[in-house]
Amino acid sequence: MSAILIKNATIVNEGEIFIGNVLIENGIIIEVSKGPITNTDASELDATGLHLLPGCIDDQVHFREPGLTHKGNIYSESKAAVAGGITTFMEMPNTIPNTFTQELLEQKYEIASRTSLANYSFFMGASNNNIEEVLKTNPRNVCGIKVFMGSSTGNMLVDNPVTLDTLFAECKLLIATHCEDEETIKANTAAAREKFGEDVPIQMHPQIRSAEACYKSSSLAVKLAKKHNTRLHILHISTAREIELFDNTLPLNKKRITAEACIHHLWFTDADYETKGTFIKWNPAVKTISDRDAILQAVIDNKIDIVATDHAPHTKEEKEQSYFKAPSGGPLVQHALVAMLELYKQKKITLEKVVEKMCHAPAVCFQIEKRGFIRQGYWADLVLVNLNDSWKVEKSNILYACAWSPFEGQQFSAKVTHTFVNGNLVYKKGVFDEAIKGKRILFERT
Repeated sequence: MSAILIKNATIVNEGEIFIGNVLIENGIIIEVSKGPITNTDASELDATGLHLLPGCIDDQVHFREPGLTHKGNIYSESKAAVAGGITTFMEMPNTIPNTFTQELLEQKYEIASRTSLANYSFFMGASNNNIEEVLKTNPRNVCGIKVFMGSSTGNMLVDNPVTLDTLFAECKLLIATHCEDEETIKANTAAAREKFGEDVPIQMHPQIRSAEACYKSSSLAVKLAKKHNTRLHILHISTAREIELFDNTLPLNKKRITAEACIHHLWFTDADYETKGTFIKWNPAVKTISDRDAILQAVIDNKIDIVATDHAPHTKEEKEQSYFKAPSGGPLVQHALVAMLELYKQKKITLEKVVEKMCHAPAVCFQIEKRGFIRQGYWADLVLVNLNDSWKVEKSNILYACAWSPFEGQQFSAKVTHTFVNGNLVYKKGVFDEAIKGKRILFERT
């Protein structure tokens, strides 16, 4: 692999912004310098006027393979991710069949090794009856265990109190949870059906999958984690109330309980149901403007540690169905970074904080080996962005297999221009080099 010298970039890394140069050889960052780097063998990329960021690490995606590939697959969605500046993803186990065995888990890694343009890891799934299989999971090369403490597809709801207690007690790996209380949701659903029949309006979604349901489940997860000193990571916080469950007095690498916010909960509110309808139907639901603003403040205050996507594509036809029939979830990996950069442009968050939450923090939180930072000796997962290249999200430039986006019609101020994965220039101004695939990421754990 030839050496590459990125010159004159505005580097955003570890709380600093400076003009500098980065030398890459054999996929590794060899040197980061504010001064000139001389290497006559390196091909040069002049990044004057562009910002250089570490590649984003998305700790929660649903790429739908195997079993649901009419919605998307590892190839199509990793391609969209790379175009959006995401160089590493962690994928969830609610594919078909559910990822409940080590054999099924390894099958997903094998698919990714052949098809993924980004680096990858896959969560092992927990059910009410597969704890023995969960405990076989290798902490060195698997990101964590996913527990649905709220309704999901198939047999993925873990609602047995004994099972939950045992899982939190015995699992030494990071446990990532979807927290919504099932009984609360069932009661709210019954009340909505009594009032509206089957024609429940989408505006009822945040009342059905309510703030109470989220808090009840999240607080239970925190209680179990504190009881057993479990490494707990709560996904997609959607309410202001849940924020009180989290601490910002410890550095991230010392925290045993961490939290994630997702792009849609930082961008949309319940007022958007009127125009977006079921296309912004997610679980947990998008809620009030007060919830949205509190979540962003918690990200800034380090009570919420990571910003991710929960990328979950469905076909347009599926999403256009009535409330109960339309599935929850939406595609986000191509537009997550530029959406956060738009919040920066709106002066709601700093550029350094965006990089911290989308690049550095996932690497620290999951103990990822040699990724997430622009550092000598680290893998060259890098993204160049033009902060002043306005563009509109349109059907013609959407890369998701499902061919729609909740951001359709949105004008963004920033554009991803180049994406390097392991030193390979995989994406350059709309053109992909698919010759070399991403790598299975490793973790600094024993």
